[in-house]
Amino acid sequence: MPQLDTSTWLITILSMMITLFIIFQLKTLSHQFPANPQSSHLEQTKQKTPWEKKWTKIYSPLS
Repeated sequence: MPQLDTSTWLITILSMMITLFIIFQLKTLSHQFPANPQSSHLEQTKQKTPWEKKWTKIYSPLS
């Protein structure tokens, strides 16, 4: 039974990883990201929930 030749696996795996890295870099370069993400002010409206309106006591578990 012939043995499996694994001498080219290293070159194949390394070239595949380099190719995937280059493709990923090219994909991310095509996107336009905002220069300063904190500059946009989003108004967050806080909605009152029923449990915030009344006083509740939190009991600690018995030790």
